[in-house]
Amino acid sequence: LRIIKAVVKTFKYFFGLRFEVKGLENFEVEGPAIIVSNHQSILDMMGLMEILPDNCAQVAKKELMYAGTVGLIIYLGGVIFINRKSTSSAKMVMAEVAKTMVTDKVKVWVYPEGTRNCTGDLLPFKKGAFHLAIQAQVPVIPVVYSSFTTFYNPKKHLFTSGKIKVEVLPPIETKGLTSGDVSDLTDRCFHIMRETLFRLSGRPS
Repeated sequence: LRIIKAVVKTFKYFFGLRFEVKGLENFEVEGPAIIVSNHQSILDMMGLMEILPDNCAQVAKKELMYAGTVGLIIYLGGVIFINRKSTSSAKMVMAEVAKTMVTDKVKVWVYPEGTRNCTGDLLPFKKGAFHLAIQAQVPVIPVVYSSFTTFYNPKKHLFTSGKIKVEVLPPIETKGLTSGDVSDLTDRCFHIMRETLFRLSGRPS
């Protein structure tokens, strides 16, 4: 993974992207955690490698395993693949992830929107990451990337150089929470991240 990070981080020079990162100290929690971030495009791979902490695994949909070079890179990077078409399979994998997180003190990175979204806003969050955090009783660390829409729009074939602001927000504790608190935790993270997205992107909330 360190080799992949080093290689992918050089891509930003070819694409003319600059990253402005704040809040990396919020990754310095003792033990495991769930990291949640917004998901806009394949460019997220560069943004991810810019700040990815050590001993951290990503969760991604199984279909990405077959996405050519990208699929090979994320497979070699230790991504945990989830079969979203099989609810029972996904739950089994997430249950194993929860055990491994606690045993090996691993951080897990999840995109709660569930799919790429380059609209400048957030899609409603799926609850899997928050179920996992409460099940393992580990904190949730939100990460927000500013909108790419000013320099990247695949529908209009727009791609120019640009600056991406990244902010790692303070951890949200889940100790003492139960499955009945999943919806509240999901909503809380959604609203915090949405406000941050609008602020970083220079648009009114």
